[in-house]
Formats: sequence, C-alpha cells, structure tokens
Amino acid sequence: MVVEFDEQLRCLVTKACGHPPGSPQRQKLLTQIIRLTSNRLWRESTPYYQDALQQTWLYFCRNVCEGLTGQTYDPTYGSVITWLNAYLKRRLQDFYLNQNREQATTVSLRIRQSTSSGETDVIDPVDNLPASPQAPPILENLEIWVNQDSDGELRGTHIKGRPDVNCQVLILKRLPPEVSWKELSEEFGLGIPTLSSFYQRQCLPRLRKYAELEGLL
Repeated sequence: MVVEFDEQLRCLVTKACGHPPGSPQRQKLLTQIIRLTSNRLWRESTPYYQDALQQTWLYFCRNVCEGLTGQTYDPTYGSVITWLNAYLKRRLQDFYLNQNREQATTVSLRIRQSTSSGETDVIDPVDNLPASPQAPPILENLEIWVNQDSDGELRGTHIKGRPDVNCQVLILKRLPPEVSWKELSEEFGLGIPTLSSFYQRQCLPRLRKYAELEGLL
C-alpha cells in the first residue's frame, strides 16, 4: 500500500516536472500532490506548526522540479513524504529554538527598550528562503489573493491601535523572500513576541482558510 502510494507520487512528480514552470498543467499536478500528501505529513500541536507547514509547501513548489532554493527532489534518496517531512521537521526545530531564544530575551529586551532609543540586538530568525527568478504559480495566486483582499478582512485585522500592522501587510512580508521578525520589529517599533503572536493567532488561520478553499490543504 505504502509502496504503491509512493510510486503514485513519484509518477505525479515526473508528470508535473514535464510541464513548463508556471503552466496550468504543472500547477494542477502540484496541487494534486499537495492534497494527497497533506494528511500524511508529520503533525504536532505547536503554535508555529502552520507557519512551518506553509514554508514546507513553498519549499516543495520551488524545489520539486528546478531546485530554486535548495536541492531538487531526488526520488532515489527516498519518497516525497520522507523528503517533505525532513524539511518540515527542520523548520519546526528552528521555530522551537527561535521561540525559546525570544522568550529568554524578552525581559532584557523590555528593560533595554525602556532605557534606550529602542534599538535592540535580537536573534536572527530561522533561515530565510531566498528570492527565486520565478515564483511558483501557487505562490503567485496567494500574493494576488492577499493584495486584492476583496472583503477587506486582511486589512481590517490589525494589532490594537496599529491599523498599519495588519494581516495583509504581515502575510506579504512573511512570504519568500521573508522579511525577518527582527526587521519587522524595528520597522514597526513593536516587540518580536507581539508581532509573532499576532501573526500566529490572526493571520495564519486566515491563510489556512484560503489554502483549504483552494484545495491546497
């Protein structure tokens, strides 16, 4: 059963990569692979799981065929599930370590912010995904949805008293190539825990809802 499923995924990957980047045929096949694999990936109930999963799908779209930001998927080294799980677990570990470092520095950051001009040295975020010459169609569609924000929900969902720091702005800034939490903290004059918590509580659920409606999750 598992062997047959893995072989099915390999065939879909081969077919998808046989179509040009950005073509409807490739997008349809990539979406089909995401649907088939989404329920079989590693899962855990951490607050940053959805953020890590989002990065995993973007990594998949960018590297399954061309290797735009990493090593191209090689079926001889394992199944698609194994490949995606390895990346997902690395991202989860990065988020876990990053969150612990942020929590450990929160108290000292508050003290330093109250006694200085607000300039603080905080840890860099998890490794950013660099820009690629051509964004995958799934990412392009996501950017269009965020920019259009037809019902105004993303713009209207913001940190209290800061309409400029809303879900539309933060989602766009967190798409590859990501703006780090450190840079966003400096840009908006808000602490990293405040921004990260708002993003996880308010923005990610809306991002997930879009992905579910599009059949990506």
